Amino acid sequence: MEGIILDNIRNKLALLPDLPGCYLMKNEEGTIIYVGKAKVLKNRVRSYFTGSHNGKTQRLVANIADFEYIVTSSNMEALILECNLIKKHMPRYNVLLKDDKTFPYIKITNETHPRLEVTRRVIKDKAKYFGPYPNGYAAQQTKKLLDRMYPLRKCGVMPKEVCLYYHMGQCLAPCEKEVQKSEYEQITQDIAAFLSGGHDAVKKDLQQKMQEAAEELYFERAKELRDQIIHIDALMEKQKINTTDTKDRDVFGYAVDKGWMCVQILYMRQGKMIQRHSSVFPFYGEAYSDFMSYVTQYYSDNPALPQEILLPDVLDEEAVVDKEAKPAIVIAAPAEEDLQKGEETPESPEEVEAREMAAAEASAAGVVDAAGGASILQEWLGTKVLVPQRGLKKQMVGMACQNATVAIDEKFRLIERDEVRTSGAAMSLGESLGLERLSRIEAFDNSNIQGTNPVSAMVVFIDGKPARKEYRKYKVRTVVGADDYGTMREVIRRRYERVLKENLPIPDLIVVDGGKGQISSAIDILENELGLFIPVCGLVKDDKHKTAQLLVGDPPEPVALARDSQEFYLLQRIQDEVHRFAITFHREQRGKSMVTSKLDSIPGIGEKRRKALLKHFGSLKKIKEASIEDFKSLSIGEKLASQILEALKDEEPAT
Repeated sequence: MEGIILDNIRNKLALLPDLPGCYLMKNEEGTIIYVGKAKVLKNRVRSYFTGSHNGKTQRLVANIADFEYIVTSSNMEALILECNLIKKHMPRYNVLLKDDKTFPYIKITNETHPRLEVTRRVIKDKAKYFGPYPNGYAAQQTKKLLDRMYPLRKCGVMPKEVCLYYHMGQCLAPCEKEVQKSEYEQITQDIAAFLSGGHDAVKKDLQQKMQEAAEELYFERAKELRDQIIHIDALMEKQKINTTDTKDRDVFGYAVDKGWMCVQILYMRQGKMIQRHSSVFPFYGEAYSDFMSYVTQYYSDNPALPQEILLPDVLDEEAVVDKEAKPAIVIAAPAEEDLQKGEETPESPEEVEAREMAAAEASAAGVVDAAGGASILQEWLGTKVLVPQRGLKKQMVGMACQNATVAIDEKFRLIERDEVRTSGAAMSLGESLGLERLSRIEAFDNSNIQGTNPVSAMVVFIDGKPARKEYRKYKVRTVVGADDYGTMREVIRRRYERVLKENLPIPDLIVVDGGKGQISSAIDILENELGLFIPVCGLVKDDKHKTAQLLVGDPPEPVALARDSQEFYLLQRIQDEVHRFAITFHREQRGKSMVTSKLDSIPGIGEKRRKALLKHFGSLKKIKEASIEDFKSLSIGEKLASQILEALKDEEPAT
């Protein structure tokens, strides 16, 4: 049966077109389990069945028995179609905005006698909507304040006689009196100004009225006005960012870790940040595509749009980030001088090159890149959508991403602090490996770049938690070049010779970074040279350097662990930690012995002139392609320019 399914998929893959569209992945029962969009269907759909994937995507691919595709005439049509298909089929492995349209808004109704409402349903009824608010409580508190300040009707059904609200000065009593349309329009404008960020002007007016009431000895009225001012201050307490313009913006950021994604939205109204919203959920596809799927669902059929939407660029998921010192919540404004001036610094040549390479890779894989996705979203929504690359807007997006990183990190820190879960994960892992006891784990990772400065590192986990005082670093002594097996043999030998010599604790399990070769190398040294019989397992990574599979035994065999289990999460943490520790050590060593570049070896080119050349031309490749005349603007004469070009003649072109 499996062979028939594979043949069917292969035949369909060969017929995929070079066109934009949507694809629907199905399981053996014919149920749609994933919907995606692509700039190039052939490239994107084929990518699921070639190469290696992270644990979450592996689970999706393992359940695919068939697929369909729908060709669209444009990328925008693919974006809209994907959103509609997700809403219709609710696929198991898609990012689903479960609280879609449930964000509360404050509404000024479009009626003869308008009133204020809190609603979670935004429709095209010519009413005015303000928000969204992060929760119902925030919206209700704001409405409560507005009801005190502005005398719009409060009754759902018009009563036959005036009610208490009229006597309290909070209603114009349209049930008994004729109210001019112009009066409603003025109140509506005042409320709109307040909800759009004009709190300071309203507060100033209330303070003046309070002063007048106090001078005329109307102390009860003065107290009411004072209470309203206190409520405004409480409402505005969380505003941390002010920009020089008064635009309404939604600022998005996202972060991914261990198969989970966090999306943060910062709501800027009238140039002020008034609220934020956070969502954390598992994802199974390509990170940026799933992020864009979330954004698309968020804005579908929603007329309450801001003037500008800011989106992040594609994240480097392989970047190693030290999260040790991050606070629980980050809502810090950019530098004050940046806020006042709004200055934008130009992108460096390296930033431009990295962005263009990321866009090219995304295009080759058939994935909508950041700029392309923003352009499609802008065309669809009819509002400005940007992916800022520099300046204040870039900082705002960066702050949203930083908050997302903190939120998702906090999620896993809470798990780590749960003593029962952490120690239970270690015990369960030991049972899966057939071990009677699993308390102490020692893990190793090697690091080198093209064989230079080879180093290794060891981390120790006791009862599922890192024991940082026992971490060790190793400079590789006997191995030349990128010999991972040789490095593993040397480091294992050095570590456990010392363990025997100094009578140090023997681990219950050794974890090596790699597959069968690394495991065999470690076992050979332990058993044949040192007479130690310690279980050794290997963690195999996918093409994104994420934990994909656990191997154990001699010969090594894969151990089946659920990708969302506590045991697998513990292995991921161990591998992430030892990799971080090894990379940090390798960077230190590489920085101390960095070889000089071709430019440094040219007489007459010092550090200052080298930096000027790279800043002016952008790269060694551009310098190599320059003419002698191009160097004159840098005060470099014909002789030195000729020497530079001659020295770079044999330089390998950048790939």
